[in-house]
Amino acid sequence: MDTITRRQFLKATGAGALGAAATSLTFEDIAEAAISRPLPLGTPILVVVTLYGGNDGLNTVVPVTDPIYQSLRPGIAYKESDVLPLRENLYLNGSMTGMHALWNKNQVAIVRGVGYPNSDRSHFSSMAIWQSAILGAAKTGWLGRWVETQAEDPMLAIGLGSVLPPLLAGEKRSGSVLPLGGLKLPTGSLASDCMKLSIANRNDNLLQATAARSMRNLFTVSSDITPILKAPAPAASDLPTAVGGNAGGESNLTQQLDVVAKLVAAGAPTRVWSVSLGGFDTHADEKGAQAILLGVVSEGISKFMSQMRATNRSKDVVVLVYSEFGRRVRGNASDGTDMEPLVQSLSSVKR
Repeated sequence: MDTITRRQFLKATGAGALGAAATSLTFEDIAEAAISRPLPLGTPILVVVTLYGGNDGLNTVVPVTDPIYQSLRPGIAYKESDVLPLRENLYLNGSMTGMHALWNKNQVAIVRGVGYPNSDRSHFSSMAIWQSAILGAAKTGWLGRWVETQAEDPMLAIGLGSVLPPLLAGEKRSGSVLPLGGLKLPTGSLASDCMKLSIANRNDNLLQATAARSMRNLFTVSSDITPILKAPAPAASDLPTAVGGNAGGESNLTQQLDVVAKLVAAGAPTRVWSVSLGGFDTHADEKGAQAILLGVVSEGISKFMSQMRATNRSKDVVVLVYSEFGRRVRGNASDGTDMEPLVQSLSSVKR
């Protein structure tokens, strides 16, 4: 293969049109970093769970005894026998038994009715506001801006999946992406050329330097296989079991949290993790669909927190759960709900 210059690489890939690029990591990268420079015990770790689609807050934290709630939702309102008691005449969706158990241990905080001025019903603009923490157009995420205040480290903040979540995007530096399926680094002559492109050059402009740094980060840690990710994840030993395993089915969110649990337990030098689950745009047949989704969220987090209790990191981890907005009080004709620009957040906190 012919040797290429960095300028040719940027031109060919369109990198000149990008801002701060995300670094793609492999499981081996993080495992190696966990061995060589583990996160000190006592360091706070944030796990952000994004619920895409606009979760219905009123059928998550349910005002069952409110007559207005009952009258405006004749097809989708819950009865008291269907839900789990909290306090102040509020109840948790009946599928959220895991979160309810954490609530009873004083390990859950619920923030209700949070909104922003002059809101609209656009999923895109509302999620942009929540992930940037800025009203109006924003190019950076609130955690991406935090990343830029820290020493450069591709392991600092990681989103699981194929695309960097906007909340991890910075102006000059961003968080990293960890594809669940893994990432194959180049080998042979292509790897040699990529290494050359990653060398810092004081004559680079901002975009060239950003592209070089992102590529350099891919090669800064060893790709040697380590036993960390071959070992089982921490056991969730204090949860009830069903059919020989922990209660609750598998889901993509569960898989994401299982990876996070394994890497946190191994000492990965990561302060922020981002995971997500979609499907909350429940315009029809909400009662069944949302209950399934909330059950996935509840059991996934419950298992994750149990896994943390099996490690020496249990007091370091906080889980934040949020959605871009809630839904209207009045049910629609399809036994669903339409969008209302309020967000309801659940924070599962382990201190």
